[in-house]
Amino acid sequence: MQSNRDALRAYVQSYASADPAAHKAAAQAFFAKGAVTQIVHPFNTSPQAALLDSLHGSFSCLTRADYIAMAGVYDEGDWVSSTGYYCGQFDAPWLGIQPTGELAWLRFGEFHRMQDGQAVESYIFLDIPELMIACGQWPITHSPGATRGFTGIQPGPMTQDGLLWRASDPARGASSYQMVTDMLAGLATPDEQWRPYWHDHMIWYGPGAFGSFVGIDGFQRFQVPFEGAFSEWIGGSKPGSLTRHFTRFGDGDYVCSGGWPSLNCVQTGTFLGQPPSGDRIYMRVCDWWRREGDKLRENWVFVDIPHVLLQLGVDVLEAP
Repeated sequence: MQSNRDALRAYVQSYASADPAAHKAAAQAFFAKGAVTQIVHPFNTSPQAALLDSLHGSFSCLTRADYIAMAGVYDEGDWVSSTGYYCGQFDAPWLGIQPTGELAWLRFGEFHRMQDGQAVESYIFLDIPELMIACGQWPITHSPGATRGFTGIQPGPMTQDGLLWRASDPARGASSYQMVTDMLAGLATPDEQWRPYWHDHMIWYGPGAFGSFVGIDGFQRFQVPFEGAFSEWIGGSKPGSLTRHFTRFGDGDYVCSGGWPSLNCVQTGTFLGQPPSGDRIYMRVCDWWRREGDKLRENWVFVDIPHVLLQLGVDVLEAP
């Protein structure tokens, strides 16, 4: 397990340099030949090199800062995960987003299944809507994050202890994992069974288009209407689900989880300005949580929103 942490650390620390050659060399060392990679829309099944090349083509002086890094075991596989921000000067169009010529931030989250110190299976999330909102180019006007909920760059853990480069207490990690798993089972329940698991002053760092919310009541004002826009919620942990979690594990006070897709549900209400379609849609989702005592205090969330909207007939990355 420690060798996997060391491999992830060497990979992410290569981005302290703004040298593209250093980034590519580190990626070649970290990703195994033939590694299976899934990246948010529009990359989807593209290799990691395609993402990296596109970033270097559009953002000069590209660097990256990870503020959570962790390792664990899921379904007999060894996993590492990290999240943070890419940073660079936005000099050329990227995915149809027009450059600003100024400093730009792109939030990322990654999960890697490891064998022999290399990633053989990876899932990479990017908060593309957050970047579009920051650049004034998000086309969906009825988005909480584009109006009252967008707070800019999402900070790392307030305790500044999210880089777990050494093994933590396994019993603590197992307890954190169970806390999150039990909380998730309480989502989309009429009596809000998720509430007892959260700290009164929780912070939910949501996807750019959703926005971020502080305090249980603040989160409730988003979560309940969001749940109400869909019916037949089915999570990847439920037997017979067509969705699945590719990993979930605890590491000390931190837990991460991801699914590709993670959820499926039927749209019965308005969602991000889109009228009810009656269609079943699938959501690629991932999270990181930090516990404080016996409550969950912070939660960083990604949803592949361009992929969700594409299922509803809206391509937010289509050139105008």
